[in-house]
Amino acid sequence: MAEMLVINEIYQSLQGESTFAGLPCIFIRLTACDLRCSYCDTAYAFSEGEKKSLDEIRSEVLRLAAPFQTRRAASPNRPGAIVASNPVGRLPLVELTGGEPLLQKNSLPLMKLLCDDGFTVLLETSGAHDIAPVDARVRRIVDLKCPGSGEAARNRWENLSYLKSTDEIKFVVGTREDYDWVKQTIVAHHLDTICPLLVSWVHPLAPEQQDKSLKRVPAGQNPVSRQELAERIIADALPVRFQAQLHKVIWPPAERGV
Repeated sequence: MAEMLVINEIYQSLQGESTFAGLPCIFIRLTACDLRCSYCDTAYAFSEGEKKSLDEIRSEVLRLAAPFQTRRAASPNRPGAIVASNPVGRLPLVELTGGEPLLQKNSLPLMKLLCDDGFTVLLETSGAHDIAPVDARVRRIVDLKCPGSGEAARNRWENLSYLKSTDEIKFVVGTREDYDWVKQTIVAHHLDTICPLLVSWVHPLAPEQQDKSLKRVPAGQNPVSRQELAERIIADALPVRFQAQLHKVIWPPAERGV
């Protein structure tokens, strides 16, 4: 039987976050997540999806990537593989996101296939699951859940020992208490010596995004505005990259497939 994954959507857009922000990217959104972060904007991926084989997924990625092709690699082992012709590697990027991709074990061979094809592959993961089995060529973007998420207890701290300089750590900050936690965590674990650090501001959820299953922000926390967060990062000389979620600036924040 063919290896299968439950897929919510596959689409092409611009990468909205990470150090790759602004580059063309094909997103593979997998179904299911075992966390319920207070700010989650993709609750529709908790259960919506259909089964697809790894071959079907790869074929769709290659179809979407076709306009970017410059020349095909003559490889009898990897039909359709393409040689990179730009300094950032082959475009478009390919990102596995969710939901939580690592909940489905067949995400691992899919990432290997896409790396073999020559893509720069990104993995967005909650940080609650073991990243050690992920192909070493994949750029892993690993969340560290702040207290305001309601899921900070799920942080898998063991993952820090597996991170490489090509990986990235992401903090999603919605409160002043979150920001203070980020500062303390960076110092406590010397995170700025491991890999790039990303800080995203919690964009308010549209009414249609407010799923009843999401955790509530813990009592006693104080919301931080986007401007205040940026200004505090500057004032504290925090060694992080502030993210504004580019896709939510270009398109309506609740729009899917962008």
